[in-house]
Amino acid sequence: MTIGQQFLESAIKRLTYYKGLGDQTFAQLTDADFHYQPNAESNSIAMIIQHMSGNMLSRWTDFLHSDGEKAGRNRDAEFETSNTSRIGLLEYWNKGWDCCLGAISALTADDLLKTITIRNEKLWVIDAINRQIAHYPYHTGQIIYLGKIIRNTDWQSLSIPRGQSEAFNQQMGKK
Repeated sequence: MTIGQQFLESAIKRLTYYKGLGDQTFAQLTDADFHYQPNAESNSIAMIIQHMSGNMLSRWTDFLHSDGEKAGRNRDAEFETSNTSRIGLLEYWNKGWDCCLGAISALTADDLLKTITIRNEKLWVIDAINRQIAHYPYHTGQIIYLGKIIRNTDWQSLSIPRGQSEAFNQQMGKK
């Protein structure tokens, strides 16, 4: 396996992990929770889903052959309040992730040094992937943080719960 193939596998693994964190957060929320905004300047989980999916569909559709900022995308609308149902939001979330992961899965190691464009900026494919690996976890963290605020003491930790680091480390040492 080449280092390029290893990079692509690693990118898919990392992105899939962050999608899973979002999925685990959504499982803890009520339908109304998706639309909670802490204040007027903050985004709801619904807005973040709309933005992430809109970004993914724009960036990864026809990835190697057209600008990653598609003419039909309305980025500003992604941050507007919507009445989209939980089911609709999750369908949109999954559609974006399917597009992203499908496009990366279709790449070969030889594609990594090809040049693509995003908003008329030329980037190597490897840089475009890294750019999104930084972008999507950023927003996934926002989703998780909002989920923690909403669920408060009913929040089920997605990582090592407070006060359990030593027990976790000991368990990992036994593996």
